[in-house]
Amino acid sequence: MKVMLVDDHAVVRMGFKLLLQAEPDIEVVAESESAEAALSTLNNLGEQSPIWPDVVVMDLAMPGMGGLEAIKRLKAKYPALKVLALSAFEDSSHPKRALEAGAVGYLSKRSAPEALIDALRQVVMGQRYLDNATAHRLALQKAKPEGEGPLTALSAREFAVFLQLAHGKSVHQISEDLSLSSSTVGTHLYNIKQKLNLSNQAEMTLLALRHELIDLAGR
Repeated sequence: MKVMLVDDHAVVRMGFKLLLQAEPDIEVVAESESAEAALSTLNNLGEQSPIWPDVVVMDLAMPGMGGLEAIKRLKAKYPALKVLALSAFEDSSHPKRALEAGAVGYLSKRSAPEALIDALRQVVMGQRYLDNATAHRLALQKAKPEGEGPLTALSAREFAVFLQLAHGKSVHQISEDLSLSSSTVGTHLYNIKQKLNLSNQAEMTLLALRHELIDLAGR
């Protein structure tokens, strides 16, 4: 199994690599520190490359376009590529959106180290994987959909823009990160405010914090 690691923390990538190297049937063939770098690396490799990954382990909370947008773009260009989403956030929105974007599995960074190996073995076979804690949260959210509140009203693109706004980014920055025109971002901003009944960016940040979509450091 060939694996690509995408995480903005070099220490995290090193830890995962050391863990996976101990498995005789798993090889880490590529690493990237951002979603943009991952897309560039894969585009340069090409699907016929002998080191083309079977699975991409994609962190969701990275600077720039972020993991959710990267998953969406990867699956649009390389439908057969398997993606395992990875996140430290303990909400229901991130795993739900990651699976909708095309990820085959979702793993919390709080899971035991061996869970990554189990997840990869399932994902490479095309089997859906959710760690136990995430599966429990999604089950509860499905039973009580009001737990996610108004965020369910946002489209995938609006959710991506909402997260960027919650991080304090400007319309211009979001336009560059998501490859959208400023007018399109402005339209999404208007729709987000209407759907969530918010008046400014600070309120978006507070809402994102309340739903544990970002941490206090703004990641």
